[in-house]
Order: sequence, then C-alpha cells, then structure tokens
Amino acid sequence: MASPAPIHARVRVEGRFFRLGEKKFFPKGVTYGPFPPNEQGDPFAAPEQTIRDFALIRELGANLLRVYAIPPAWFLDMALENDLRLLIDVPWNKHTCFLDQAASRAEVASFVRQAASRCASHAAVFALSVVNEIPPDIVRWSGPAAVADFIDELVDVVKQRDADCLCTFGNYPPTEFLRPQSVDFLCFNVYLHNRKAFESYLARLQMISDAKPLMLGEFGIDSLREGEERKCQILGWKIEASFRGGLAGAIVYSFTDEWFMGGELVRDWAFGLTTANRQPKASFSAVQRLFRVAPYFPLERYPMVSIIVAVYNGARTLQLCLESLARLNYPAYEVILVDDGSTDETPKIAGQFPSIRYIRHPQNLGLSAARNSGIEAGRGEIVAFTDSDCRADEDWLYYLVGDLLKDEFAGIGGPNLLPPEDSWVAAAVMVSPGGPAHVMLTDQIAEHIPGCNMAFYKQVLQEIGGFDPIFRKAGDDVDICWRLQQCGYKIGFSPAAFVWHYRRATVGEYLRQQRGYGESEALLVYRHPEYFNWIGASQWRGRIYSPAKFGVVPHAPIIYHGTFASAGFQTLYTASPSFSVMLLTSLEFHVLVTLPLLVVGIILRNLLPLAATSFLISLAVCGAAASQAELPKNKTRLWSAPLVTLLFFLQPIVRGWARYKGRLSVRRQPLSGYENLDSLSAERHGARFDQVRYWSESLSRLEFLKAVLSELDQKGWQNKVDVGWNDYDVEIYGSRWTYLRLTTASEIFPGGKQLIRCRLETAWTFLARLVFWSAAGLELMAIGFLGEVFPWIWLLLLSLPAFDWWLSTEQRSLKRIVAVFLDDVAERVHLHRIEPPVPTSRRKKKARFGSLISAAAGRALEEKTEPPPAKKNTG
Repeated sequence: MASPAPIHARVRVEGRFFRLGEKKFFPKGVTYGPFPPNEQGDPFAAPEQTIRDFALIRELGANLLRVYAIPPAWFLDMALENDLRLLIDVPWNKHTCFLDQAASRAEVASFVRQAASRCASHAAVFALSVVNEIPPDIVRWSGPAAVADFIDELVDVVKQRDADCLCTFGNYPPTEFLRPQSVDFLCFNVYLHNRKAFESYLARLQMISDAKPLMLGEFGIDSLREGEERKCQILGWKIEASFRGGLAGAIVYSFTDEWFMGGELVRDWAFGLTTANRQPKASFSAVQRLFRVAPYFPLERYPMVSIIVAVYNGARTLQLCLESLARLNYPAYEVILVDDGSTDETPKIAGQFPSIRYIRHPQNLGLSAARNSGIEAGRGEIVAFTDSDCRADEDWLYYLVGDLLKDEFAGIGGPNLLPPEDSWVAAAVMVSPGGPAHVMLTDQIAEHIPGCNMAFYKQVLQEIGGFDPIFRKAGDDVDICWRLQQCGYKIGFSPAAFVWHYRRATVGEYLRQQRGYGESEALLVYRHPEYFNWIGASQWRGRIYSPAKFGVVPHAPIIYHGTFASAGFQTLYTASPSFSVMLLTSLEFHVLVTLPLLVVGIILRNLLPLAATSFLISLAVCGAAASQAELPKNKTRLWSAPLVTLLFFLQPIVRGWARYKGRLSVRRQPLSGYENLDSLSAERHGARFDQVRYWSESLSRLEFLKAVLSELDQKGWQNKVDVGWNDYDVEIYGSRWTYLRLTTASEIFPGGKQLIRCRLETAWTFLARLVFWSAAGLELMAIGFLGEVFPWIWLLLLSLPAFDWWLSTEQRSLKRIVAVFLDDVAERVHLHRIEPPVPTSRRKKKARFGSLISAAAGRALEEKTEPPPAKKNTG
C-alpha cells in the first residue's frame, strides 16, 4: 500500500495520469472565482471567506481548484494547508491579434514569467495554464502553427523559471486543432449536454491526447436555464463518463454562483454548486456523491482474467514486469508465465514470484505456441497478454476490462508508452518506423492492437483455434485481429489501459527486431494476401497511431473552420504519409535503381554521379521523415536526428530483405488428392480449362462460392477474397510464380434454376514479374556495354522466352488443378457439371453454346432434371 504523499510533494505526470508521491492523483475539482476585488485588490474572497469556502470544498470531496488569476501567497499557503491543489490560469488579453506586434508577444511572455515567479516551487500549484480559450478567428488570423508555437514559447518561459511546474493551456472545441508540443497534459473545456455526443467526443480527445494525460478543465450546467434536477442528472453522468473513460481528472464549473466579470457581478446565470451566499444546492450533493466514488466507479462485474506473459530469454526486464503485475488494481486475476525454452536467468527470476503460475517449454516453440499454452492453462473468462519487456500501470486491467464489458467487443487493446527511465537511443527507436502501434477504424474501434497490450474473451480465441503456431517471433497479434474481424467480431481500444514498453536499447537490437517483423510479414502475406499491396507491404484500412511517422507527410494538415471560422467544433485532418515517396527508401528501389546504376557506373565512370544521386535521394527522404518525428525533449540529443535518419534508411532494407527471404522460403500447401491430375483433367475437360459451367437446381452462385472458399481454407491453399473493389471473386495462389483469378456469373432460368459460369484466368505473381524484368534489364545492359567484347552475350536473351514458356506451363497446370477442384466442390454441393465442347476451328466457336445446351440436356436426362432452355437468337 502506497504511503500518503508528503504535504509539500508536487504533482507530476506519469504516463496517462498524474502522481503525487507514490500514489496516483486524480484531479476532482471545481472552478473558483473570479470574485469582486478584496481589500488587497486581488480577485479573490477575503481570507475569512476563503477558509470557509475551502472547508465546504473539502466537504464536497474536491482536491483541486481552478482559478483565473494569480493567487497571492496567503491563498497558496491556505490551499496547501487544506490539501487542495491549484490549476492557475494566467490572465492576459487573448482577444487581440497578439502575435502581430513584437511588443504584444513580449508583454504576454512577461505576464507568464511573473506568474511563474510568484508561484515558483509552491507545492499547492498543480499546474499553470498559460492561456485559456483563444478565439478561433484570432487563431485563424495568426495561423494555427504560429499560435501553437507561441504556446510552446510560453511553456518554455515557465519551465525556465520552474522546471518542475506542470504546464497546459485551456483548449476547447472551436480550436481543437491546436497541437502545441510542450504542454505536459491536455486540458479541454467541454459543454455538451447529450450523453452519447459527450462520450464520443471524449473518445476523440483521448486519441488526440495520445500519450499525455487528458482532463476536463471545465464542464457545467446553468441552473436557471436547465433546472436543478436536470443539472444533477447531467453533472452525474458527465463525471462518471469522464472517469470511466480514462480521463486523468475533471473540473466542474463552478463552486458558487458568485462571479465577477467586466467590472460587475454577473446575475443572469447560476452555474454554481452553491448559491452566491454559499448555500449548497442539490447539485452540490450530487457531485459530492460522485466525487466520493471517483475515479474507480464499480464495473458491472469483475470476470476472472488470466494474464499471460510469454518470455524467451527476457531476464533483463522480466522482474519489473512481474512486479508490476503483482500490484494491479483488480480483484480477480491470475498471472501465467510461459517460459518458451529460455536459456538465461528467467527460471530463477520466476522462482522469486511464488504467486504466479509458471509453465516451461523444454525447447523454444515460438511466441504463438507459448501464448496458446497460456490460454489452455488459464482459468479466466478473459485472457490478457503483455510482454516480458513491459511494465503494466496499476489500473491497466480496470480500464481494459471495463471498456471490454461496456461494448460488444471480442477483444480490446491499449497504448504502450516509452518508460521515463529508458535511454535516448530507445526514444530514437520509438520514433523510427516499424514499432508496435494501434490502428484505429474509429475513435473506439480498432483494426489492430499490439500484442504487448491486448485482451480477449477466452471462448472467442478457442472458437477460432487460438494463435497460429506458424508465427514464432511476431505477427501473431496482426493475424489474430484479422481473423477475428473476418469472423464478424469487433475489437475495441482503451486509451487509459496503458503499459510501459521498453524499446530496443541499441541499433543492433532494433534491426534484429525489424528482421523478425519482416519474416513474420512473409507469413502474413501467405495467410492474408488481401491485406498486402503489390510489394508485400501491409495495407491498413484504419489510421495508424504511433509516435513514429512511418513516412513523409507530404503537406500540412487541413482544418475545417466552418463558415467564417464560426464552427463550434473545428477539426484538423492530418494527411497520410506518402507511400510513393517512401518507395524511394525501399529495398526494391535500391535493388532496381541504385544498385544497377552503381554496377554500370563502375564500368562507365561517368554514370557514377547518377548512382550517388539515387543514394542521396533516398537519404534525403529519410532525413525528411526523421525531421517530422516528435522526440521527447528530455530524450533529445545532438545525435538523435542523425540516428533516426539512419534507422529510417536501414529499416526498410533489413525488413524488406527478411520479408522477401521469408516469402521465398514459405512452402505453399498444395491441394491433395490429385495425383493423376493430367489424365483426370483431360477426361473431364478435354483441352480447355479457361471456363467451367455447372447446372444448379436450387443452390445460388454465392452459396457455391462460400463452399469453394470453405474447401480452400480446409485444404490450406492460399487465397485472397474480393472485398468489393475487384472484378474477380477470389485469387488462388498455386505457387510463388503464378496465381489464378476465379470470376463467376449466374444465368437465371425458370423455377429458380441457374447456370453458374466460372472463368479461370491466370497471371504472373509480383515475384515472377520482378525476376523477369530485372533479368531483362540486366541482360540488355550487359549486351549494351559488353556486346562488342563478347558477341555471344546476346544469347542471354534466350533465357527470357524459356522463362516465359516455363511460367506458361505453370499457369496451365494451375488451371487444371482449379478446374478439377471446382468439379469436386460442385459434386459435393449437388451441382451438375456441363461438359464443354471441344473446338476444332475458330468458325465453330459460335456453335459452342448449342453444344453446351445439348450436353446439358443429355446430362439432365441422366439426372432426371430439366435442361436450361435455349436462348432466342436476338442477332
């Protein structure tokens, strides 16, 4: 149990939350003032009234006040004595175009500097807000980037005077797009009275806040306009929704109806929890009840959770991982450590934790096999996964399970953050491409969650057969997410359920990790070709959330301001990184462009500058991507940018090489049962395999396709199904050199009968095209440069038609296989194959349909079915 924080301890940021001493600090606050000036001229109540107010505020259950003026020393001391912290807004006139004049900028900086000096190092100061609610038209006038940079400058002014002082600024929906980098946490004022809209907007803000804490700086209800009863209801669900949603804190506007503005008391509103003379309203009691429960509102139930940690030689960080899992704020869980054949001190460390369940594989079977062992041994309704190089936040399970239960999710994940004690090299690795990231379809639904922080219902995992053992090092999390979604399940995301994830501490470790990811991608291409592009890179439908910019962002974000900058919610739309630009750093570019230019340049010296230019272009793109990376300031060193540039350059080469090597080594699973394929296919189809036809009495074309896909999956033959954008139904991969596209159509006849046509078209795979055109290019260059010396070298070109002939043979074989395969599927679902005619000349092509009908008629008579009627000649 953590000891109480010393009274003079200061609040600090730790991950997505705040901490005071050893305990988390959740701001539960009210706004306070401004009031008519007291005897000293300060916009605060007299000390006597203030001490009475503080007693009432403590009775409310609040631990923080937001004030809109710089408090005098006595106020700071009195707040600390009452165990209250202060969020202090620095007052200055933000309703002018303050960036237009250097004098205005300097004056604002002076106000902030004075505030930082007056409050410096005082333990009562929770944070300074350097500005509150800049008008959106002023922001548009000066430019969002310039305003955000100025906010960063003001934060720097505070940090120069008091490095430990937390800083933020009061933002709100009209300027949601402002993204200063130096603030310690995000603070938003949100006045939405519709619960669904409010919760959805909080989910959006959680995505915007990324790795920083998010708190509501203001929310409130006017008693005069809404009524006290409605006010109680709305404040109730807002407080609960805020803390259940993982916000770090919430501040109700306001403590009292007394409000002094523009030189006079405002009398036509009543946002206070107390009247102007400090009489508690009904809403005071409502907030009091909720503040007593917050932040941990009870879950609807607490299902048993089995936490599975798969480890292989992870002794370096394993103890930190297991210690964190022993301190979780959740009543029903077990920890299962699966040692996948480690040869380091993992067993010794595991022995220090007798409460965990320890399973050891005698040899290294791979990550998926280890996780499957944990699933089998787990007693929980839910199985959660983290890695041995992670340290879980104590509320990890509370938020993870809570968000899993509140929606129809099969699984859920959360963010993984860089631990504060990690090195500057680890920080550079974090912002380099290829790290673990979550991919979001919406603000609440994920396409992918990283394996170091995910949880699923055990029954669902068992339903789909658990993790695929083919994934030994990585890729298992991607595969499981895609398989679940293909079964119609949804995956959620819990932004507050975070783990600290120790990044690779050296360049060598990072590159080894990327090599493993490349090998896993080769397996994913084999298992899920529909999710990959023509060079084998993954194609996500959602947005990738990662501290790493995985490519160069080509243009500035676009902001929706609304007409005349008047929209209540003004949104920033960030451009996606340019895939085409990043091709200039790919392994393919180096192999097909830079390397040939270098080889030719060695022979013809005057072409060496072209090779150098190609290399420098790749390096420049990497530098541009690195310049857009957002390194933590306290982890930035002189060599950080060059290191990130180097990692951007090396990562696609190492990962791409491993991916191609893996794809070449993956053995495709052939269809079984066709040992006498040539005679069998000739007997059934003669010499033609480009089309097959089936007569159906009742089965529809889509039902036939479903049967085909089911059989393909059962036989383990790789296929890629159309998801709505292609002109074929399914691609079937016969080898690494050829694939077949199956397209179907149905002709409808009376009585619901159908003639199902299947067209079989084959093509070369990307690898085959790459080999062919690379060979052609190299051979032509060799002939061009060496033809006069070695006249026989032109014979190399004969290899191209030979390769083409061999691939044509592969294609014909694939057509025969699929044709016979379709016959077998059709027979199982009671379709009747219609014999194809054997053409003898081009003129006889027009007679094929008549032959088809004759064959169908004969077949139908044998099967006692009706043949399809002949079509009328419309020509």
